[in-house]
Amino acid sequence: MSKFLTEFKEFAMRGNVIDMAVGVVIGGAFGKIVSSLVDDLIMPLVGVATGGMNFTDYKWVIQKGVNDAAGAVITPEVSLNWGSWVQTIVNFIIVAFCIFVMIKAINQLKREKAAEPEALASAPEPTKEEQLLTEIRDLLKKEADAK
Repeated sequence: MSKFLTEFKEFAMRGNVIDMAVGVVIGGAFGKIVSSLVDDLIMPLVGVATGGMNFTDYKWVIQKGVNDAAGAVITPEVSLNWGSWVQTIVNFIIVAFCIFVMIKAINQLKREKAAEPEALASAPEPTKEEQLLTEIRDLLKKEADAK
């Protein structure tokens, strides 16, 4: 049993597993943010644009529910909630778009960071004329400072 625990500890403490766990937690939080964006901001605007339509209310009733005289449910309604499915598809598209934009921004930052050393390394060597002009400038500055 001790070998099993040792192997599990080695597996769990590997960098990739911890990175993946952090990614899952951050992804879950990011998903909640985007779901709130969809539910609280985008879908109400879609509802207004479509005349007050709320997709989650749309369903196809296969079998109507049966209630007794007091209003208690005897047999629940059986329905296909296609409006919720549309809502989920919209959520997915927006989450995918947000992740695309975020990854694109991260890749752009990586490219810019990788290009900085190349820009410094690719600066051309000054010509002899440029070196001579630099020396003359420095000498003239020394003379002006001495006066």
